[in-house]
Amino acid sequence: MESALGFFVHSSLAPFASLVLKEIMSQPAAKTKTAITPTRAEDYPEWYLQVIKAADLAENSPVRGCMVIKPWGYALWENIQRDLDALFKETGHVNAYFPLFIPMSYLQKEAQHVEGFAKECAVVTHSRLEAGADGQLAPAGELEEPLIVRPTSETIIGETYAKWVQSYRDLPILINQWANVVRWEMRTRLFLRTAEFLWQEGHTVHATQKEAEEETMKMLEVYADFAENYMAMPVIKGRKTEGERFPGAVDTLCIEAMMQDRKALQAGTSHYLGQNFAKSCNIRFQDESSNMQYAHTTSWGVSTRLIGGMIMTHSDDDGFVVPPRLAPQQVVILPIYKDDASRAQVLEYCQSLQKELSAQRFHDRKVVVSIDNRDLRGGEKAWGWIKKGVPLRIEVGPRDIASQSVFVARRDTGEKASVTRAEFVSTIVNRLQAIQDNLLARAKAYRAEHTREINSWDELKAFFTPKNTQDPEIHGGFALCHWNGSREVERRLKEELKVTIRCIALDAKDEPGKCVVTGEPSPRRVVMAKAY
Repeated sequence: MESALGFFVHSSLAPFASLVLKEIMSQPAAKTKTAITPTRAEDYPEWYLQVIKAADLAENSPVRGCMVIKPWGYALWENIQRDLDALFKETGHVNAYFPLFIPMSYLQKEAQHVEGFAKECAVVTHSRLEAGADGQLAPAGELEEPLIVRPTSETIIGETYAKWVQSYRDLPILINQWANVVRWEMRTRLFLRTAEFLWQEGHTVHATQKEAEEETMKMLEVYADFAENYMAMPVIKGRKTEGERFPGAVDTLCIEAMMQDRKALQAGTSHYLGQNFAKSCNIRFQDESSNMQYAHTTSWGVSTRLIGGMIMTHSDDDGFVVPPRLAPQQVVILPIYKDDASRAQVLEYCQSLQKELSAQRFHDRKVVVSIDNRDLRGGEKAWGWIKKGVPLRIEVGPRDIASQSVFVARRDTGEKASVTRAEFVSTIVNRLQAIQDNLLARAKAYRAEHTREINSWDELKAFFTPKNTQDPEIHGGFALCHWNGSREVERRLKEELKVTIRCIALDAKDEPGKCVVTGEPSPRRVVMAKAY
């Protein structure tokens, strides 16, 4: 039978039909419905916040700039903490805990350090509250010396190490602590930049510069390994410029990742502190020749910012996408039944399937499987898990039981297929690894697509300038440019383009050229980008 449109085209009404067809073709295509609005293309910053909300990861707290990390988000942090902690211990480190409060005089001992953090410090000046004549509480008991709420712990840990270190036999000290810190940020964004956040900070002491520098590099490699092989987030390992170094450090190494808006995210740092903090804290030891020496120290850390990095690297317009190695749950089983008679049969099948899957090991832990038996419509449950980013969803109903099969959906690609139960159980580890590998490959391809060698100021400006007013979130990507090494160029990049030199890549080749800003000689290219 001919279609109605075919009838018109082949009849005497063909001219009219032609007009109708032209009108239909000129209409804009129907917008694809997504779980997250706005989409990444429409409003990336708001999309990011809506992904967090839809995945139930965190929310703003009553305290300005602070966040409540909800169970799904905290389970993700626990997995990050567990796996990183194991890597730290494999490299000989142990955990300890140091005070939250730091006497203000400790910060003042290291001039660059206090200057770098002074504007971000939260200060405790009183020891208690008292009720006034009007019944209102007011601070009382002014402290002799104000206390700083820990923005980072180099100074107070250094004071402690000065007591512990007497001889070369006491070295090295290899300690990490898991803690919270406070930096009084003016502009905050969940996970990426909050007034209080969770992190780990390693602080080590060594007898020689060589040992300390080796430690600094070793921990950078740990971070890079974790980012790529656990988070599926490709990173560039590099060295910060003098203007971007940690306050008081001799050298700062970093890992830089590209987000889907093409901005850079500094995902971790490792600092060689030289003898700066050893001298300010008096960390000295008697060497093998009985001479007194100042020690060499390092510090290194990552934070809950990693969760923000994962969101912006992998998520899509339907919500969060979690790499399987860090997923709080790797498989969710959705039972489907219409009545009580089939309910018992379906749940029994799901429970035995859960037991089989949980017996499999993915890397260093059992596959984490849950059954969602909430009294909700099937579509509502499925979309809830899509937005949370669970790698694999399994639907099981009476027909699946009859055929001894399961219906499987992949979160990263959206692929869906019915497979036999036996095949699914035997391939679960391979399926999870395939998702992990795909996320990393996809992120690498995206970074490669938006990384470019740039050789002129005009080209650089064009790369980082929005093409039109409807696309204000153009950030270019990673620009590989020559730089003459001057702070003045860094200042101009920030002021005119809001661009910073993210790092000098450790694998950058010697390649003489001309500075993209001044035309002066340059020994190699650096990575420039807009950044969080």
